[in-house]
Amino acid sequence: MKAEEGQARAFTVLAVAAASFSMLQSLVSPVLSTIQHDLGTTPNAVAWVLIAWLLSAAVATPILGRIGDMIGKNRTLVVALSAIVVGSVVAALAPNLDVLVVGRVLQGLGGAVFPLTFGILRDEFPAQRLASVVGAMSAVIAVGAGLGTLLAGPVVALGGWRALFWLPAVVVALTATAAHLLVPASPVRAGGRINWLGAALLAAWLVALLVPLSMGDQWGWASPAVIAPLVGSVVLLAAWVVAESRSGHPVIDMRVMRLRGVWTTNLVALLFGASMFAVYAYVPVFVQTPAAAGYGFSATIGEAGRLLLPALVTMALGGVLSGPLAPYVGLRAQLASGSALIAASCAGFAFVHTSAWEIAVESGVFGLGLGIAYAAMSSVIVQTVPPSQTGAATGMSTNIRTIGGAIGTAVTATVLAAHPGPSGLPAESGYTTAFVVMGGAALVGMATSFAVPAARRAAAREPVAATPVEPGAGPVPDLAPGAPASAAVRAGAAG
Repeated sequence: MKAEEGQARAFTVLAVAAASFSMLQSLVSPVLSTIQHDLGTTPNAVAWVLIAWLLSAAVATPILGRIGDMIGKNRTLVVALSAIVVGSVVAALAPNLDVLVVGRVLQGLGGAVFPLTFGILRDEFPAQRLASVVGAMSAVIAVGAGLGTLLAGPVVALGGWRALFWLPAVVVALTATAAHLLVPASPVRAGGRINWLGAALLAAWLVALLVPLSMGDQWGWASPAVIAPLVGSVVLLAAWVVAESRSGHPVIDMRVMRLRGVWTTNLVALLFGASMFAVYAYVPVFVQTPAAAGYGFSATIGEAGRLLLPALVTMALGGVLSGPLAPYVGLRAQLASGSALIAASCAGFAFVHTSAWEIAVESGVFGLGLGIAYAAMSSVIVQTVPPSQTGAATGMSTNIRTIGGAIGTAVTATVLAAHPGPSGLPAESGYTTAFVVMGGAALVGMATSFAVPAARRAAAREPVAATPVEPGAGPVPDLAPGAPASAAVRAGAAG
């Protein structure tokens, strides 16, 4: 009973930590124009409030995830949460945009909360409960991202935009204290050291890729400022793969990335992220468009958030049900069905959007697909990789989803810009085309899901071993989701 109580306390702390970080992006996005006006800056400049957070999180997530695998996930979690607190205070007190961007960079270091959370769940919960708790945590993360859009308007109305930073500062400070007291020390540690060349190359190719993807619509996709870093990102990516493959202490073990359950799921994550982030970004913009444009509902920030409220409910439902359904509806089928629901909702957004209730229903379908697919995706990664690689592997999966989101958002912005309306706003046909493209990405993700290996149910009941894969132990064999990591460890050592 005491063990179960300790697990419940740890899960609660981790859930609050994960939800708090997942809100940090969507909480700020709806009020960028308010921040721009208050700080006297330009739309192009204020965009760095989002981009700085994105870049920082992308770089920190796998690196700190790896450090957590090495020295202890609980200790690294407290450090990541502390970075969020410091960054939130700096942002709340920022007298100008430059200081605000610095605060957002510090907040972004908290991106490691996601992989560390999944790693701690892997360490603390028995194998037979792992799918359920991972699904529930995935639901918390997905709901947190949507909740930010819902809360942004009321929070700003009550306390101004700076309250968007004071609120997480207080909540996360309390959570960091609770994490220090209640989250157990990691029983599984990989040891070793960081390959700093690999870490630097990882940071370099991520920045070279994400900056032009984020700014391409403003800088021009054919401009040297976009083309040069994109080409550079390909070169740096190749150099990173070579460096990590040759390293005895890689940040991301390329043998693990080659596991069929990992690379196929990450490919789905790329496509999934493209649809998910684009819907999050542009459905609120669509419903806030003045009705005089021939579409849209002239909704306020708060009203737009409420139209997405059904998605929060169904996201939670989908994530919570994913684990219990796994013995009957495998993770591969869940990935495919979740992607299909997202595709159906995008089709609805594209062609059925004359009434607010239609958007609300489509939002609910989107949320259900998101909750199911997100939970299944996380479960496949967590159950496929060795325990000592959980933080780094889930961190990299998060990054791949983020890259997909940057691509999807950039494509959507480009499509809308190519369909100008007479009022200066995008034409309705632009949104129709953009939502069709998002739905197409989800359909490709659904097809890709069938390449994910099916779980072996009997193996899923075996205990998960705590033995790490040592560098140089030979290739890690393919491992079906749900199979114990000990199988990979034994076969890898034997090879």
